[in-house]
Amino acid sequence: MSRGGPRAGGGPRAGELAAGGITVGLSRTGKPLFGEDGITKGDLIGYYRSVAPRMLPYLRDRPLVMGRYPDGIDGEAIVQKNAPRGVPGWVTTAEVKKKDGGTVRHVICDKPATLVYLANQACIELHVFGSRLGALDRPDQLVFDLDPPDGGHFGEVCRHALRLRGLLEDELGLAAFVKTTGGRGLHVHVPLRAADDFDTVRGFARGAAGLLAARFPDRLTTEQRTGARQGRIYLDVMRNGYAQTAVAPLSVRARRGAPVAMPLHWAELEDGMLSPGQFTLRTVASRLDRVADPWAGMASRRRGLARPRRRLGSLTA
Repeated sequence: MSRGGPRAGGGPRAGELAAGGITVGLSRTGKPLFGEDGITKGDLIGYYRSVAPRMLPYLRDRPLVMGRYPDGIDGEAIVQKNAPRGVPGWVTTAEVKKKDGGTVRHVICDKPATLVYLANQACIELHVFGSRLGALDRPDQLVFDLDPPDGGHFGEVCRHALRLRGLLEDELGLAAFVKTTGGRGLHVHVPLRAADDFDTVRGFARGAAGLLAARFPDRLTTEQRTGARQGRIYLDVMRNGYAQTAVAPLSVRARRGAPVAMPLHWAELEDGMLSPGQFTLRTVASRLDRVADPWAGMASRRRGLARPRRRLGSLTA
C-alpha cells in the first residue's frame, strides 16, 4: 500500500496507471468530483489504488452496484448495476438473477485494477450484496443499519450499537462487527454460514431489532415510516433481502468532504470521541498504516442461526 494516501491535486495524471500488474487507461483525471473540497477524479483513483489491499477482501465474490457521478457530486447520480459498456476483458463479471425475473451482469471487484477502472468511470460509491457467488440466495452477512433522526447525536448511535452488540454476542451467541457508513449512522454486520435463505435471515434480524427496541422504546424504533419514528433511532433491517446492498467498507461516499465507510474496533465507540465525518479520502491511508484491521478474522466467526433463533424465541416469549 502506498504511504500517506492521496492528496488533492496529487492523484495520477491522464494516461495509464499500473495496478496489480494490469495497466489501466485513465481519462480527465483533473476533473473535479468534490468541487468545494478540491478533490479530483485523479485523487479518487489514487485513493482506491492505495486502499485496494485492505478493501478487496470485503468485495471479492460479491456483486457490485456502482454509484457513479460523471459530473461530480453536485451533478446527476447514476446508480448502475450492469457492468459498463466496453468493460475490459480482465474485469470479472457475473450474470445474476433478478428477484422479479431476468438477469443483470454485475461487476465483481477482485483485483486492484478493477478499483482503478471503476474510479476512472467516476464511480465514487461501491455497494455490495450480502451474499456471494455460488450461494447468492443465502446471505453470509446480516446487517443492521442504525439510522439517527435529524439532529440526532452520534454518541447515542454509538451507545445503542454497543447495546446491539451485547444482545447479539452475549445473549444470542453471534459475532458482531461495526463500521461507519460515511453518513450519520452505523452498520453492524453479523457474519453467517450462508446456511439460511434471506427470508429467514431478515426475520431473525427483525426479531432481534424488535427486542432491542422494546428494551429502549423511547430511543429506538423499527418503524419504517419516518413520521412514526418520533425522533428515535431507526433500526433498519431491510438490507437483508435478496439483491439488497450495503455500502462497502472503505468506500468513499458522494458527500461533502469525501467521507469513507470505515470498519471500526468496538472500543472506538466507547470513548465518546468518534465522529461520523472524521474518516475521509484524505485521512484514511494514515489510519490504515497504524490501525490493525478491525474486521480481521470475520470469516472464521461465521455462525448458523439455528441456536440464535431458539435463544431469541426464549427472550421474546
